[in-house]
This record gives sequence, structure tokens and C-alpha cells, in this order.
Amino acid sequence: MRLFWALVKLSFQRQLAYRAANLAGLATNLFFGLLRAAVMAALYGSRPEVLGISLTAAITYTGLSQGLIAFLSLFSWYEVMDTIHSGQIGSDLLKPMGYFNFWLARDLGRAGANLLLRGLTLIALYALIFDLAWPRGRLQWLSLALTMLLALLVSFAWRFLVNLAAFWTPNALGLGRFFFILSWILSGFLMPLRFFPDWFVRICYLTPFPHTVNTVVEVYLGLLQGTELLRALLWQGLWLLGLLLLGQVVLRAGVRRLVIQGG
Repeated sequence: MRLFWALVKLSFQRQLAYRAANLAGLATNLFFGLLRAAVMAALYGSRPEVLGISLTAAITYTGLSQGLIAFLSLFSWYEVMDTIHSGQIGSDLLKPMGYFNFWLARDLGRAGANLLLRGLTLIALYALIFDLAWPRGRLQWLSLALTMLLALLVSFAWRFLVNLAAFWTPNALGLGRFFFILSWILSGFLMPLRFFPDWFVRICYLTPFPHTVNTVVEVYLGLLQGTELLRALLWQGLWLLGLLLLGQVVLRAGVRRLVIQGG
């Protein structure tokens, strides 16, 4: 366990070292956040509320979703795929740590640094420009912390699973891009899922994607309370468990294929 947290710390420090990239990413996220906020304000027009979401909450949503991009690696993450194609996986499998735990530790460190540099910082800048909605009470803050951790783990589990496709195809990058683009729509990143028809929302919840962005946003805004909140956290946990189990099965099959082929 000490090795795991040492790797988390090392990955955190590594991410902090890319100062120019972090600043450029923050500026880009802020720019598109302000653009999305302007679009949201135009869509609302004179209406103070739509489907239980006030204009203030909608503006806050644009900041939250932009702040989650780097934290959850919403646009891309192909590191495992790259090591499989390059052959580096051979040395990774020999490390004194399970392969999944090795990459999880690295992702936790990366996510923590991005939450600090491009998540919290972006929300702080948003607060200077807009009147934002904030969680109320200790319970809501604790629920937010828990749902963000679960969202990160769910996100990592499915990203890890998608990357394992590289064991079977040299064109796994195309498959990865397809799933990332699909996740933008089904996760509630482009627009709150409450704004979509019920039939589409039901389709979204057949995937793990809403349990990343949409759940975090709804917990933050206080749209989930009591039983609904507990149900959302439970579903996050169930999807995490399912993805973890599936990932282990696929990883074993992939490593077996690699060994049989003499890799």
C-alpha cells in the first residue's frame, strides 16, 4: 500500500510540473466555459427556471462540467493503449504491483493535480464572473466528495477497459475515440440530462457515463436528495464493481494472448 501511495504522489508531482500545459488547458477550459454559459443564458431567455434548474444553476453547471474535463479525462486517455502497442507493457507487468493498481495510482495522482489546477481554479475564476450556486450544508459537501471519488473511479475503470482493446487490434485508437465522443453526449457533459426526453435519458443510464459528470453535477446542485441521492451513489458503486470485474477478465485474456503470441 505504501508503494501505491508513493506512486500517486509521484504522478501528482509529475502533473504539476507541466506548468505551461496546465495554464493553457485552464485558459481553454475557461474560454469554452464562458461560451457555453453565454449559450445557456440565451437558451433560458427570460425564463428563471427550466425543469427545476434555475439559470444560476445552469451557469454553474457549465463551470462544473468544464472543471471536470481534466479531472475525469473526458476528452482522451490512451496511455495504457500506447504501452501495449509499444511493448512497454512487458516491463509494466513485471513491476512489484498489480497492473491495474499501477495505472490506478498514476491516474489518481494525475486527477488530483488536475482537480487542483484546472478544476477548483476554474470554479474560482467563474465565481469572479458569475453568481454561482453552492452546496448547502456539510452533508451535501460530503456527498459531493464521495460522488466525485466514485465518478473518478468509474471513469478510470471504463477508460482502462477501452484501452485494453489494444491487445486485439492495432486500430484501438479509433475505438477509443468513438467511446470518448459517445461519453460526451451520454454523460451529461454537453447538456444536463434533465433537458433531454425521458426515453433518451433511459438509454443514457444503460451506460456508465451518466454516473460520472451528470451525477456529480446533480449532487453539487442539490437536485438529488434523500432516497434519490442514495440511489445515485449506489448505482455509481454498482457500475464501478461491474467495470472492475469486467476489466480484470479482459486484462487476463489480453495478457494470455500477449504471452501466446510471444510478447
